[in-house]
Amino acid sequence: MKYQNITDVFFDLDHTLWDFDKNSFLALERVFSSHRIELDVSDFVNTYEPINFEYWKRFREERVSKQDLRRGRLIDTFSKFNMSFHIHEIDAMATSYIDELPVDNHLFDGTIEILDYLAEKYALHIITNGFQEVQGLKLKNSGIDKYFKTVTSSEEVGVKKPNPLVFETALEKAKTQNKKSIMIGDTFEADILGAEAVGMETLFYNYRKETIPSKYVLVNSLLEIKTYL
Repeated sequence: MKYQNITDVFFDLDHTLWDFDKNSFLALERVFSSHRIELDVSDFVNTYEPINFEYWKRFREERVSKQDLRRGRLIDTFSKFNMSFHIHEIDAMATSYIDELPVDNHLFDGTIEILDYLAEKYALHIITNGFQEVQGLKLKNSGIDKYFKTVTSSEEVGVKKPNPLVFETALEKAKTQNKKSIMIGDTFEADILGAEAVGMETLFYNYRKETIPSKYVLVNSLLEIKTYL
């Protein structure tokens, strides 16, 4: 099955094209080294990832601020290891992490191949809930910024996916229409339900091997996108 009449393809960035987990792990290794944190990074990350995921959910739902997210995910994870730090040190670690995050720029397998394939047929765009000051660096440092006509961040809009205003702003910036556009992303609520609500087509990148309603189209690898576009 091919999607018909599509002119514009919108991607999420983290966990869809940019390998957030791998890059985050490497960033945390450097943060732990520079701040002399005596804790195995692998043990920390295994505990941190679900906590971080939950904080991002709260952030999307406007239940925590950016500062709450950056502080809370560290404080809550360290507490699982019976470790605590002064808030100034937590803030310093949080800042170091944001600085280190775009240093490594591993992409998912197939990213360049699928972008090369799609760029010949469609206008490509990014819609992201990630922090604006970091997302631009990720795109530039990984060498994929050249593929995208527009980048829309939740911070510039003032609300977060799945809020319709994010998608409406992205469509307006791209000078395209909802029925001619498709959203590809890894977060079902934010990317798929959000885009569907404004009339866009959707394609779920099943990064976390989730079970979603059968009416939605999903892919388990980026190169599977060729089947639909």
